[in-house]
Amino acid sequence: MRVLVVGSGGREHALAWKISRSPRVEEVLAAPGSDGMADVARRCDVAADDFEGLAALCRVEGVDLVVIGPEAPLANGLADHLRAAGFAVFGPSAAAARLEASKRFAKEFMQRHDIPTADFASFDDLEAARAHVRGLPGGCVVKADGLAAGKGVAVCPTPAEAERALEEIMGDRRFGTAGDRVVVEELMVGEEASYYAITDGEHVVTLAAAQDHKRALDGDRGENTGGMGAYVPAPVVSEAVEKRILERVVHPAIRGMAKEGTPYQGVLYVGLMVDETGEPRVVEFNVRFGDPETQPLLVQMQGDLVPLLDGSARGGLDRVAPPAIDGAAVCVVLTSQGYPREFEKGRAIRGLDEAAGDPEVVVVHAGTRRAEGGGFVTAGGRVLGVTARGESIGEARDRAYAAADRIHFEGAQFRTDIAARALS
Repeated sequence: MRVLVVGSGGREHALAWKISRSPRVEEVLAAPGSDGMADVARRCDVAADDFEGLAALCRVEGVDLVVIGPEAPLANGLADHLRAAGFAVFGPSAAAARLEASKRFAKEFMQRHDIPTADFASFDDLEAARAHVRGLPGGCVVKADGLAAGKGVAVCPTPAEAERALEEIMGDRRFGTAGDRVVVEELMVGEEASYYAITDGEHVVTLAAAQDHKRALDGDRGENTGGMGAYVPAPVVSEAVEKRILERVVHPAIRGMAKEGTPYQGVLYVGLMVDETGEPRVVEFNVRFGDPETQPLLVQMQGDLVPLLDGSARGGLDRVAPPAIDGAAVCVVLTSQGYPREFEKGRAIRGLDEAAGDPEVVVVHAGTRRAEGGGFVTAGGRVLGVTARGESIGEARDRAYAAADRIHFEGAQFRTDIAARALS
C-alpha cells in the first residue's frame, strides 16, 4: 500500500511513524509534512487545504489510503472531496465533523441522544453572555464555538474570570471567527481522560484511554494550550468505567450519527470528566486523533495500525482484530518560551540524536524546520514531543524525562509533572 498522511504536526509525524512500520505499507507520503518527518515519510509540497492538489497527488502517486490528521480540513470537507474522487479516506465527512467544528452542535447532539454531558447555554451576543455568567452561582467553562486549535477554552472559577474570557473570545476576537458564538458550560468536577474509538460508521474498535495535560504550567496552572504532555493508559478509566463510556457515550454517538444521516468514519476522540463515583460525562468530542495523546497511544500500541485505518475507510472493521496493548507510554512536550501566546522562532536545537538513542524513545517534530547549515531550529510553539515506552507509567515517565533533558534550545520549556496524577 501507498499511504498519504495529510498534515504537518506532531500528531501527523507520529501517525506516519506508526504507519511506516506496517508490513503492508510500501511507502508513506506526507502533505505538506515537515522536515522532521523525512525519516518515515516522503514530503509532498501540497497544503492540507488544497483539495484539488491533494486529489491530483493521490492520482499521480497511486495512493491507496489517505489519513487526514488535522481537524480543519475535515471540517471543511476534505474527506468528502477525496471520497468523491474515488479514494479510500480515514476521517469523517464535513457533516459528521460538526461534532468538533461546532461546540453547540455537539451539545445539542448529545441532548438528542441522551449522552451525559454538562448543562450549557450558547450565545452569539457578548452582552447576553455576560449577563448569563453574572447570574451563575459559581464557576463555569467558556468555549469558543468553532475550531481554535485546542486553545479556545477557558476554565473560569468565578463570574469575573468568565467575563474576561468572554471579552477575549468575543470582544478581542483572539480566536477569530471561532468566537462568533460561545458555549458556557457547567463546571464539572472530576478527573479528565481521553477515550479513542475507531469506527467505520457501524462497528467500533477501541484503543487505550489516555490523559492529556492542557495547562501550560505544573500543577495544572496557567493557560490552556494545545497540550503539554500525555500518558497511556489512564488509570481513572477502569474496566467498569470503560464499560459505561462505551454503553452511554461511544455506541449512542455512533448510532446517533448514522440515524441523523451522517454516518461517522474515522476516529472518535471523546474528552471525558469522570467523577468520584466513576460516572463519565463528555467534555468534548474531537473528530481526529489528539495531539499529543497520539504519540504515547501509538508508541504503546503493539502490532499494525494500518488494518484499523483501512477497515474504517472501506468498511468491514468487524473483521479487524483489536490492537494489542502492552505496558505504558509517556509523552513530554517541549515548547518555545511564551507559548501559547507570542514566541520566537529560529532557535537552534541540540541533542536530538542523543535523545533518540534509547530504542524505547520516539521523538516527533511538532514545530521545527531544517536549518540551512544542517540540524533543526524551532518553528512553532509546541516544538517536540518526546515519548518513551516502559513496563509501567513510572518507568516510561523517567525514560521520557531523561530523553527530554538531553534536548536543548534557547527558551525551551516543559512541564515537570506529566503523569504525576497517575503515579500518585
